[in-house]
Amino acid sequence: MKVVIEEVIAHRDRRGVVFEPLDATRLAEQSNVHVVLTEPGGVRGNHYHRRGTEVITVFGPMLVRFREGEKVEDRVVTEAQVVRFRFPPGVPHAFRNTGEKTNILVAFNTDVHDRAAPDVVREVLIES
Repeated sequence: MKVVIEEVIAHRDRRGVVFEPLDATRLAEQSNVHVVLTEPGGVRGNHYHRRGTEVITVFGPMLVRFREGEKVEDRVVTEAQVVRFRFPPGVPHAFRNTGEKTNILVAFNTDVHDRAAPDVVREVLIES
């Protein structure tokens, strides 16, 4: 299974931005959701999951780096752009806030989070 990357429609007006971080067809498959706020220059991720598929919706600006096999890919999410990534098990991924303000990502996983035995293996793709 490969990484899936999708542009997300964001609705903007004078109050701000609204977007759906996950489409309705995938929502029922999820067992975990968390919201991550990252300060400028901050790095998140640098891991992969053994079992769970992780869907992460990013509100840019953000550098997203992932590795499929031997190939490392970078995707730049520009300011105020919203992009959804679906990472299958075994695909390392990392995120760096490239902006000047706190940014947000919303992450869903098909595996229930267990603090005692997390489904996460550290693999550094972006140095912090």
